[in-house]
Amino acid sequence: MKIATSPIVLPGAAIGVLGSGQLGRMFAIAARRMGYRVHTFSPEGDTPTGQVADVEIIGQYDDLDAVRQFASNVRVLTFEFENVPSGSVEAAAELVPVRPGGAVLHIAQNRLREKTFLAGNGFPVAPFAAVRSVEDLASAVESIGLPSVLKTAGFGYDGKGQTKLRTPDDVSAVVAGGVREELVLEAFIDFACELSVVAARGVDGAFVDWGVIENVHSRHVLDVSVAPASVPPDVAEEAVRIARGVLESLDVVGVLCVEFFCTREGKLLVNELAPRPHNSGHLTFDACVTSQFEQQLRAVCGLPLGSTRLLRPAAMANLLGDLWEHGEPDWEAACAVPDVKIHLYGKMHPKPGRKMGHLTALAESPEEAARIVIEARARLTRDRTGIQSADRQ
Repeated sequence: MKIATSPIVLPGAAIGVLGSGQLGRMFAIAARRMGYRVHTFSPEGDTPTGQVADVEIIGQYDDLDAVRQFASNVRVLTFEFENVPSGSVEAAAELVPVRPGGAVLHIAQNRLREKTFLAGNGFPVAPFAAVRSVEDLASAVESIGLPSVLKTAGFGYDGKGQTKLRTPDDVSAVVAGGVREELVLEAFIDFACELSVVAARGVDGAFVDWGVIENVHSRHVLDVSVAPASVPPDVAEEAVRIARGVLESLDVVGVLCVEFFCTREGKLLVNELAPRPHNSGHLTFDACVTSQFEQQLRAVCGLPLGSTRLLRPAAMANLLGDLWEHGEPDWEAACAVPDVKIHLYGKMHPKPGRKMGHLTALAESPEEAARIVIEARARLTRDRTGIQSADRQ
């Protein structure tokens, strides 16, 4: 197995982040707490990451000279979302280590490459087929059957680029519109629950994980995450075993999340990979000895990985822009719940479906944590509108 080796990057050094959203923001908070300087590069200014970074560089990802200049001023570079062009990562890697590496990014930012990698390495996935023409679609539907889900191969997240095909008429509608890009047809899975394992791997090959997290989605966007997940021990152990295999097969240095469907028979199927901290792992910021963000920092800097011990059961609820529909949410009401933490991302313009922040609750049980965090989110709008945010989302 190939293990990358290089000198440890110690506190005081500058860490580069390609991307500037909320994941980079929380990474920067963890890095600055440990004495590192953070530089961020993205096409926009006054970003969630830029607001807390030491240096915010505005540039286009395809401006490779600008990317190289950015990389020349940091000791190691990571990314906070996987849709950074692979060419940008390759340009930066000419000058500094990039972790996780460009090969990991290349696989994870394309569903077909990702599914092919997983299946080729023996990891369980739903039946799938590549679709590059209407003829491919007809063949794939015949092989996989209906219902199924047609997805764009590249650059999809939060349910974007997905169409459920329930009937032959749905297939005919796609055929009528033509196939103009690479797609993937996947069998529709009637799952019992959705799970994730956020894990990290160090420069020396050390592996740690935060256990299995249970996730509930609404309108294809993560709504609530709960840890630990209420699944049998053998399912939890298998999920971690698969996650470890994925990180080792990809030679990951950094944090990666493996998302699963768990069928009603208890079988795990890998749905997606995210080669960076993940929305479902946000609760680790408050609930664990070492958060996913600090762990990302430790891994990319070559430091020993920290304990992932869960201090108390926890739950996280996303705060979408819908909550601002009738004005500023009632933060005081949410703060009145003593076991709840508020995290806002510094985004100035709320939009429906846009992730603006999240709440985390700690409690004596996962069920109680989930109840508390949903109640706290409901308080944000209840007194003003009489409508609970949980109902709207």
